[in-house]
Amino acid sequence: MTSHSTALAANPVLRVPPASPAAAAAYFGASLAFHADVSDVASALAADGDPGFVVLDSRSTASWDQGHIPGAVHLPTALIPEQAAALLDPAVPVVTYCWGPGCNGATRAALALAQLGFQVKEMLGGFEYWVREGFAYESSPTTPSTHHTRASPPATNGSKARNTRPPARKSPCNATNRPTTEASCPRSPSSGT
Repeated sequence: MTSHSTALAANPVLRVPPASPAAAAAYFGASLAFHADVSDVASALAADGDPGFVVLDSRSTASWDQGHIPGAVHLPTALIPEQAAALLDPAVPVVTYCWGPGCNGATRAALALAQLGFQVKEMLGGFEYWVREGFAYESSPTTPSTHHTRASPPATNGSKARNTRPPARKSPCNATNRPTTEASCPRSPSSGT
């Protein structure tokens, strides 16, 4: 073994060599077919006109009430089989989200929708990263302030939410990146996600 290959074997990053460029292109291309970035979703929603997809929040009602993306459809994962056909147009792609990287609710929702014949992508980072990026979000009408931004008034009359930074205190996730309530990202089918 040469000194160069010995050094590579000791390097934890290169111990397994990178994939060939063709294999990497196939892998990353496939990944983009299944995932959407928070910033890309926000940019498409903020642009004038129809973004060409619908955003679906797959979390529980309690989580939805704490905060959600403006214009999103609320459909907990457990209810998708019985309610998706009534709420969603099968010709329009769906972008699912849940709390964040530590929650697989969006993945389970995407699977359920794909099994019903919907085109679907999962929004990477979920609601946690939507808030971290500073995009506007809404909360339930029972919450004192229902549109969280610093720089713009609440969206009204069907206007799109603006990319503004919400107050940090309104984030439903704490510093450990975990939801602040037990109901935030429930794991059981009976919980509604």
